[in-house]
Amino acid sequence: MKFLRKDKDHTPSTAGGRFGLSVKGTSIRSKVPSEHTEDPPTVVRDMPLFSKQNVECSLLGNYSLLFCCRNMGSFWIEGTIGAIKALAFVCDILTYPVYLILQRPWEKKAMSRRIKAEPVSIEEKSITYRSLQEPRGVHVQLIREGVDTMAKVLHFVARLHQHKHCLGTREILAEEDEIQPNKRVFKKYVMGEYKWKTFIEVEELAASFGRGLRLLGQPSKANVVIFAETRAEWLIAAHGCFKQNIPVVTIYATLGEEAIAHGINETDVSVVITSHDLLPKFRNILSKTPKVKKLIYMEDQLAKTDVFGYKSGVDIIPFAEVLKNGASSDIPEYPPSPEDTAIIMYTSGSTGVPKGVVLTHKNMMSTLKAYADAVYIYSDDVFLGYLPLAHVFELLAESVCLLCGVSIGYSTPLTMIDSSSKIKKGTKGDASVLRPTCLTAVPLILDRISKGIHDKVSRGSDLTQALFNFAYKYKSVWTKRGFDTPLLNRMIFHQTRQLMGGRLRLVLTGGAPLSPDTHELIKICLCVKVTQGYGLTETCSSATVMDSHDRTTGRVGGPTTGCDIKLVDWEEGNYRVTDKPFPRGEIIIGGDNISPGYYKMPEKTKEEFFEEGGRRWFKTGDIGEFHEDGVMKIIDRKKDLVKLQLGEYVSLGKVETELKTCAVVENICVCGDATKQYTVALIVPNPSQLVILGKRLGLNSLNFEQLCANQSVEKAVLHEIGEHGKKCKLEKFEIPAAVKLCTEVWSPDMGLVTAAFKLKRKDIQDRYQHEINRMYAS
Repeated sequence: MKFLRKDKDHTPSTAGGRFGLSVKGTSIRSKVPSEHTEDPPTVVRDMPLFSKQNVECSLLGNYSLLFCCRNMGSFWIEGTIGAIKALAFVCDILTYPVYLILQRPWEKKAMSRRIKAEPVSIEEKSITYRSLQEPRGVHVQLIREGVDTMAKVLHFVARLHQHKHCLGTREILAEEDEIQPNKRVFKKYVMGEYKWKTFIEVEELAASFGRGLRLLGQPSKANVVIFAETRAEWLIAAHGCFKQNIPVVTIYATLGEEAIAHGINETDVSVVITSHDLLPKFRNILSKTPKVKKLIYMEDQLAKTDVFGYKSGVDIIPFAEVLKNGASSDIPEYPPSPEDTAIIMYTSGSTGVPKGVVLTHKNMMSTLKAYADAVYIYSDDVFLGYLPLAHVFELLAESVCLLCGVSIGYSTPLTMIDSSSKIKKGTKGDASVLRPTCLTAVPLILDRISKGIHDKVSRGSDLTQALFNFAYKYKSVWTKRGFDTPLLNRMIFHQTRQLMGGRLRLVLTGGAPLSPDTHELIKICLCVKVTQGYGLTETCSSATVMDSHDRTTGRVGGPTTGCDIKLVDWEEGNYRVTDKPFPRGEIIIGGDNISPGYYKMPEKTKEEFFEEGGRRWFKTGDIGEFHEDGVMKIIDRKKDLVKLQLGEYVSLGKVETELKTCAVVENICVCGDATKQYTVALIVPNPSQLVILGKRLGLNSLNFEQLCANQSVEKAVLHEIGEHGKKCKLEKFEIPAAVKLCTEVWSPDMGLVTAAFKLKRKDIQDRYQHEINRMYAS
């Protein structure tokens, strides 16, 4: 390789001038900054890049050959993207009239902007909003048919949909050893197709199970615990209990032994329904639950259940045996009334010991009607069930699917997609086989999908990244104008859609605030409608749901039908209904969906529930604001608000929601101290992003734990979240001034997050108090 002409003193004569690059006769010019006080004469040189003999390059100023080559790659990519943009511009001009007529974007934007709710009461310190949505078909039909309890729901849908697929379970054919590249051996499933039960079969199985419980001596109105993973048998067992007016106590499968025993003992349960996988936990738990006399377990497809080594005097009974005995029994149903308890749902306990929330059949039917009005679900949809059915959000979503005749196929995070940990290499995950059109998701899962897409794109070539960024921005612009981009969806985003089977159209999300950035990315890359809602266990999951035509992000929708939402002044946080431009205040929810209260906790019930104007109301502790179109935005939470030393208020939850979208952050807990001028953060880093960051710092030899402990890495992560916080328009005092990188992933088993993956802030702070003190001291 030879360099072109140099001056005699070997000093490049083009320093500070322009250089030109010639590619097959095309000259590309770029400015080289001058380090001299006087501008030297401009010298233009051609650099032939390709020839039969050799490759010649110019040494230009103090810039190296590598600089030139990299810039050539950059220029080539910019040229390619420029050509694509030009082609897209021409296509836009040619196809705009056609898309304008076919897609009618002005109608979409008008529907998005329309008023969803209006104030029905305005007082000095409060304002109450009510939905303008009229009851839709399913809602009206339930009233007309007199379906007012959960016991009547399954009978109603079985009569309506009869032999249609109802509940599906994927067959596990075998479990085999798979040797990994590092020689480790993992157990993987060989899986078959989905096996379906029809609506009539599910109705018969539920009736049989209810009678089977009665044969075991279980009386009506006496509680039964379901402590199991999400699966078809869970829903069958629950509806069997509803038919016999047996209240179901739901306990998260991820809770610790003490919390499980607390829920069982507090509800005076003698019968527990569990699963093959969770049954071994009761070898220890039974010693703490003296009233439990019977354990019913849902069988595994492959393994035989070991029923030995348990406390004597406790009967351990297979689920199939209860069904068989109930099928041959003539015990009549014992139907509940709307006021009877359907469920005692133990909350995940983000602020202490789990509380049992009492939900009546009337509460649940109110939410079912509201969801049926708010969400467009069709009888040919297929729903993927995997979130905990012990969470009211999933239970009510699946119940709405049953009402609409939707087939529900069950999955787990271990088998959901082709790359899931239990799926044998080369075989398909559940989503690829089921090809669902609808599913529910909590924001944490959507954040992880979003980061997975970013990671995959960042590992691609520069051209791939540039092409993706162009496609993403292009679709975002046209989507906001009310258009869809079917050609781009097929060419660019087809692969990401295949991740969930290729047919997904609707994602229902709730349980925590969803970042606008994540909302937008999931909508664009998966080509789905993301419908965000807001509710609590105490409100039977119902409060607000985004209108199906709403094209905005960062908001949780208007009030559902049959539910009023009141904003009340919170003086301490400076939130008032007289605030401009929008009224703000604590969210109080009222309607038939409001729980009677907490189980055996009258003082706590009196503190958070009240009666007013013929309605029952619940104080949420969340802060909201209502926009002109009657849509609510969650802006704060009372328990998350910290006042710093200089008087600034920081909403810890809001900051966490924004910073969770930073690529290097897997999970984050922001901590504030009223005696300090700044916040600090505990961060669970994304392992792959942390390794990339370490390589940038020249720390290639360090493993994950060593990177987390390295001060240079800590500073780099602090810089990353600082820059990300600015992009998210966080105030300077809101962005943490120090971070601690945590090597352990926060899980429900550790007691640091709830089963719905909400932070248990106090437990996290107690666990890391020493590190928090260190950050503030530094």
